[in-house]
This record gives sequence, C-alpha cells and structure tokens, in this order.
Amino acid sequence: QCRIGDIYAERSQRGVSDMELLSVTMNDGVMPRSEIEGKDNSSEDKSNYKVVLTGDMVYNSMRMWQGANGISPCDGIVSPAYTVLMPKIPISNGYFAAFFKSPNLINEFRKNSQGMTSDTWNLKYPQIETIKVCIPALSEQNRVADMLGTLERRIAKQVQLVDNLKKYKRGAIKSVFTQRVSFHTETTKWDSHKMGELITLQSGQDFAPTDYNEQGKGIPYMTGASCIVEGQTVVSRWTTVPRCFAYRGDTLLVCKGSGSGAVAFLSQDKVHIARQFMALRPHGGMTKEFCFYLTLHLSEKMKQSATGLIEGIDRKTVLNQRVFLPPIVEQERIVKFLSAIEKALITQEGVLKSLVSIKKGLMQQLFI
Repeated sequence: QCRIGDIYAERSQRGVSDMELLSVTMNDGVMPRSEIEGKDNSSEDKSNYKVVLTGDMVYNSMRMWQGANGISPCDGIVSPAYTVLMPKIPISNGYFAAFFKSPNLINEFRKNSQGMTSDTWNLKYPQIETIKVCIPALSEQNRVADMLGTLERRIAKQVQLVDNLKKYKRGAIKSVFTQRVSFHTETTKWDSHKMGELITLQSGQDFAPTDYNEQGKGIPYMTGASCIVEGQTVVSRWTTVPRCFAYRGDTLLVCKGSGSGAVAFLSQDKVHIARQFMALRPHGGMTKEFCFYLTLHLSEKMKQSATGLIEGIDRKTVLNQRVFLPPIVEQERIVKFLSAIEKALITQEGVLKSLVSIKKGLMQQLFI
C-alpha cells in the first residue's frame, strides 16, 4: 500500500509553446489535438501550457471523477486545466493506464474532488497525491498490462469488423434498391409505384399516463424511439386501452423526435404504438421482409425531408415515395441476401459485447 504521491509527482514545466498540442479524451486517453475532430478552443498564446513527456499521466482536473485521464504516448503540451503527473518510480504505463480507469479508483477520485456540485468538482495534485492505493510488483504490473493490452487490441479489431459490416450493409442496401445488382437469373424490369399503392399506413397515438402501466398488464405499448434497440423492438409499458395496433411483421418507422428515421421489424404479436411511430403493412405484392429493407433504404431520404423534430416525417412523405418493386421471387432472394448480412452483423456485435463484458469483469477483479 502506498499513496499516489509516492508513485507520481506533478510536472509543472511550462513555457514551451512550439510542442504538439495534446488533449485528453474520455475513451481514447491522451491524443494529439490534430487527430480529434471538432473545434479547436485552445488559446493562441500557449506559453502557459503545461509540458507533457511520453509516459506521463495526464488528466482533466474537472472530469477526473468521470475517468478523463490517460498515459501520453508522445511529448507535447496541454491546457493549464489539465494536471500532468510524472512517475517517481519504475512502473508499467499499461498497468496504470488501466488502474486509473478502474471503478474503485474512479470512485476515490470522485470522493476527493472539491466543489459544491458535479459541474464544479475539481481534483488537483494536493488532493490526488494523498489517495491510498495497493499496487503489485513491477513484474506483475507488466503481466497485467500485457493481458489487458491483448484484450484491448482484440476489442479494437472487433469494433473495426462491426463498423465494416455496418458500412457493407448500408452499401448493399443502396446497391440493391438502386438496381446496381441483380438477384434474378434474367434481367427483369422493376415496376414503379408510390408507397401508398403498396402499403397500409397506421399512425400511432399517445396515451394518458393513467392509461398505461409497467406491470405487464394488457397489450405492450411502444412509447418511442427508445423502444428500438439495435434494430429490435422492446417494450417496458403496457396498456388496457384499445387504440392503435401494429402486428408482428409490420415495419415500424420512428417519424417524430430525436430518433426520427429509425426502422425496426416488429417482433411482438400485437402492440399499441405511440404517435412517434408509423406502422407500414404491405399488401399482397410485397413481402413483409422486403418492406422492412425498402423502408430502411428510404428512411434517410425521408428524414432529410422532415420539417423538424416535432413535425417529423409525415404520412404524405411516406405515401408519396416513388419506389421500384421487383417480382416476389426476386424480393425473396434480396431478403435472403440482406438477412444474411444482418445475421452476421448481429453475431459480431454479440462477440463485441462479450469482449467488453470480459474486460469489465477483469477490471473489477484486478483492481479491488
């Protein structure tokens, strides 16, 4: 057991304004400011900025209780709002990068921060240096760092794979519905229609708070965009007041609010839908699954035509969309292809969740 002040001293060197500007991010630690998108709010006069050397621990004094810290991979300078710590003893940077993100230590940072509210909490060196911690020998620090580093690289690769699958899915849907690829043995002409000729459109309606419950009594009630999680429909409220129904296989389109444009294939047998939703139910010439993917293709275009969060996507916009419809046989082939991509994406997202869960569990066990 020791104090953080036994491990780290504060680096207060200033006056070197020509070094690279660094920033501390919540998720990625210390990075060159040039690699971060967004407005650069740094001062033109950087003579008072703090010097950072490779291996220093840098943290945002106002956000340390949220885990805004990281080990610097390079030399540079940071805003005076940051605190820079330099090692006093031989340590494993990888170990301490993880240690300073651990839940128990983050809680200690919160308890030792000064200020009346979370907006003003501040953790300077005099407060952090007194925090007591238990650390293993350097050899064990290195082994822990190697293990966590391997897991981090695996997670990063999985994130990249999921992102690539999402891009491939978007590209595949666009290619299908702009007819740049064919799923028929012979070239067939897709018939032109307005969506209103192909679907029945059911608009939702809100309920008074007294008309729904959270005890599972009645019919499931889809209250808004939060009921669509990763393309799947979930419910947490129910109602016994019969009003606006949607059924299994309907395509749900979020037409109002911050989630406007989100699309889901309804998995429940029967639900009530709030006014944030429209339910698209295809007629005989279009399969339910094809309707879902077609709506997914149209959703961004319809969202861009929306007049605002309140007005959102109106019925007229949906019904007047000009679309091209292939024969049923080709629809089924298209759905099979796109469903395979969707299944692969869901599988790889599940792997990513498992990896993140493993890391979280290890962090809780390693840094007690």
